[in-house]
Amino acid sequence: MISAQAKQSFERILEKAAQTRLTVDPGDTCSIAPQARHAAEPLVGDRSNVVVLTISGISFRLLLILHVNEDTATVEYFTKDSAERPFREVFQEICNLCCGAINQELLRYFPDLGMSTPYMLSARCLPYLEGLKPELLETWAVTINGSVELAATLCVCAHAPIDFAAEVSVAEDTSGELELF
Repeated sequence: MISAQAKQSFERILEKAAQTRLTVDPGDTCSIAPQARHAAEPLVGDRSNVVVLTISGISFRLLLILHVNEDTATVEYFTKDSAERPFREVFQEICNLCCGAINQELLRYFPDLGMSTPYMLSARCLPYLEGLKPELLETWAVTINGSVELAATLCVCAHAPIDFAAEVSVAEDTSGELELF
């Protein structure tokens, strides 16, 4: 029920959101690439968790799942400017910004959307995504500055046929910038 064009649009929207919202500093690099492993497999590590956010509309429900290991490099990267705030609080706020960017892009094509607040779960819950019978379930490896490794999973369940072509480019994102005249 989700066209190939719509799947590609969801992917482009995720890529833009990850590159513009998952980094802490504007000069940081963020690469995103399809991941060979199955979407329901957690990242390797003893502290692997996922942050789950939902965007719901009349014709679909989208789950954005950001996988994170609370290793030293990841915790230091995300808390360096917020040493007094716990990692999970800071990371969930960043995930919320990423999901918000996806929501803003989707509002161009689907006017009635709602977005949840983020919540963190153990990555052991990922195999249960298959039970939702999603039309789209894919995972991407996200690497920030070549050292911080995350993963992002999109799980889209369609309630009606979905077909749209998102016009997305990272260069066009100017939200939050001041314009001088």
